[in-house]
Amino acid sequence: MDMKMKKILIPLPSYGFDPTEVAIPWKLISEQGMKIVFITPEGKKASADIRMLMGKNLGIWKSVLRAGQDAVDAYHKMEKTDSFCNPHKYIDVYVEDFDAILLPGGHDKGVKEYLESEVLQQHVVDFFVAQKPVGAICHGVVLAARSINPDTQKSVIHNYKTTSLLKSQELLAYNLTRLWLKDYYLTYPEVTVEDEVKSVLSDSNNFLKGPTPFLRDSYNHLKRGFVVRDRNYLSARWPGDAYNFSLEFIKMVQDVKN
Repeated sequence: MDMKMKKILIPLPSYGFDPTEVAIPWKLISEQGMKIVFITPEGKKASADIRMLMGKNLGIWKSVLRAGQDAVDAYHKMEKTDSFCNPHKYIDVYVEDFDAILLPGGHDKGVKEYLESEVLQQHVVDFFVAQKPVGAICHGVVLAARSINPDTQKSVIHNYKTTSLLKSQELLAYNLTRLWLKDYYLTYPEVTVEDEVKSVLSDSNNFLKGPTPFLRDSYNHLKRGFVVRDRNYLSARWPGDAYNFSLEFIKMVQDVKN
């Protein structure tokens, strides 16, 4: 075994993560020969948001809102791997054993156990303190925002530039589907992702929206995506940024010397 193989930690909720934001990074990172370790609350196999995976009950917006076929195909391959089928528990991992951490998103209410986990928040703090690469996409940025460094009593991203799921995106998806899906697209109906993330920043101008998100990115259409990299921290907005996010994250990890 190559002792210099990079190890990437990816925490997941038991249910409800976005399939694109996990499967596309998994595919691209794995292709680089890096080892991915998944963790879940109790060490049991996680499941993606089935609505995002299958498009059930998305009505006329199914083709726009559900995961693309590339992500669905990658997810079905990923869910058969040993690392995905046999995750560790949140509590049973240590930052020194990993080179980087990747925080995916998801908006189903099931992600709350992930976003609200004090154990995960401490892991994120430890990665920032160690100045190891941290990647967060969509609601994953909320987890980073909630990770409070005890030495400063501020969020670990307080002095960083960042992006996240945009308020305009979140409310658009909600308004398109609220007649039959109610608040499915609002993980926390009382506050949007963008507003919560902005609330922990030292300067609201450090939140970058990027160009209007419309089409999803891909290997052949990278210009459609948008990411923000600030030192050891990388952020992205939605599944449509997944390829840019994954490729930039890989660069960050490869740039770190063992």
